[in-house]
Amino acid sequence: MKKILIAALAFLIQLFSAQNVYLTKVEKTHENTDKFLYKIDEVKEAEYLGEIEVQGFSRYDDEVFALVYKKAKEIGANAYTLKPFENIDGTKQNFNPSNYRLSLYYLPKNKSTEQMGYMYIFASSDKDQKIAVNKKDYLISPRSYLMLKTVPGEVYTISTKKLLGSTIKIQPKDNSSNQYFQISATKIKSDNTGVGGLNLKSGDIIGLEASYGDFLRTIYSKQ
Repeated sequence: MKKILIAALAFLIQLFSAQNVYLTKVEKTHENTDKFLYKIDEVKEAEYLGEIEVQGFSRYDDEVFALVYKKAKEIGANAYTLKPFENIDGTKQNFNPSNYRLSLYYLPKNKSTEQMGYMYIFASSDKDQKIAVNKKDYLISPRSYLMLKTVPGEVYTISTKKLLGSTIKIQPKDNSSNQYFQISATKIKSDNTGVGGLNLKSGDIIGLEASYGDFLRTIYSKQ
């Protein structure tokens, strides 16, 4: 009986802590074969399609992103913005990782105003991360990230500053895309769907696909 009660309690905890993703509004759909799903800041050139709501907290951000991606692609979205909830007085609420909304859009790639040439380095979902970039030390809080402007042609060395930790070197080119890395991502499982997960792993430094990197900078805090 005791084992049954423990199992039932574990199931209830998992049930109420699960994260659900709902397509709560569909204004229209758009035909496209774009594989990417990017965060955008400007919506003037974008076509509004609908809205997603995420309910419940999960530390497995890659799994949540896979659900968000699937819902967005159901109506042909390739871009989104965070849509904050409002207080009674009309002011915007602070971001809550347990409940948030995303507005979905279609934006032609040639209309994108994305800033290029940045490096984003994310901590894991539950631990502080010590790193060094070109021998400069940083401490990144859980669910936070660093945003560093890169110089084309310069070599950047990222180290986890552990005895048996990892070190990688990157050299951005002119007009290069943004770079996304997560440190000690032990809670992340490799995406086998080909949709939007991980594309490079070196010990405890993981390079992220751009769509997933954009998602993390949406739900994590800039440090």
